[in-house]
Amino acid sequence: MKNILDVISEVPAFGGLPVEQLEAIRDISVHRRFGRGEIIFSDGEEGKGFFVVADGAVKVFKVSPDGKEQILHSLQRGEPFGQVAVFAGRSFPASAQAIAKTDVLFFPRSAFVDLLSANPSLALNMLAVLSKRLREFTVQVEHLSLKEVPARLAAYLIQLSEEQGGAERVRLNISKGQLASFIGTIPETLSRMFAKMTARKLIEMDGRHIRLLDRDGLEAFAETGKYA
Repeated sequence: MKNILDVISEVPAFGGLPVEQLEAIRDISVHRRFGRGEIIFSDGEEGKGFFVVADGAVKVFKVSPDGKEQILHSLQRGEPFGQVAVFAGRSFPASAQAIAKTDVLFFPRSAFVDLLSANPSLALNMLAVLSKRLREFTVQVEHLSLKEVPARLAAYLIQLSEEQGGAERVRLNISKGQLASFIGTIPETLSRMFAKMTARKLIEMDGRHIRLLDRDGLEAFAETGKYA
């Protein structure tokens, strides 16, 4: 795992804070390690604080009464999760699981609230991150309720490219099975969609790496659900 202060400085919510405030945040952090597949917290569990991915990867998900899993977020190094526990003081509204060997930093609610009280800029940064997550939820709900699976996949690839700096060649940071869960389908359907997009020269696949050959065509398909 990287130096804890380096990890903390990468967290969007802590951006722009002076070194002494970053050190104060570091001093209340607790390092925890999870193996692949290990549950970090469960839906309904008391939220005693929040977490930041220090190394590895985490998925946040819900499970329906019939056992169907819906991934809400896929998180990499430097990304926080479970912040609702800090502001609401309630139970976690979803579950979190390590999808690789993962190190996290845990921030106890009471100690972090004290820091928020002393540093208004930190509170504003936290709210900005929560607002970003809310926008992501809004887009995800729109896609799941209004778009067919192929259009959802195209929209995901465009979003992934934007997150990776507008890259033409992107890397999936979750498995294809997890991607299927994220866009609300099954792995077999996802494989067929990838094959169709490849046949139409929209993308080119190499394992987890995907080259966007026709970005305009993908964007049009994500919007209308029809190939240009």
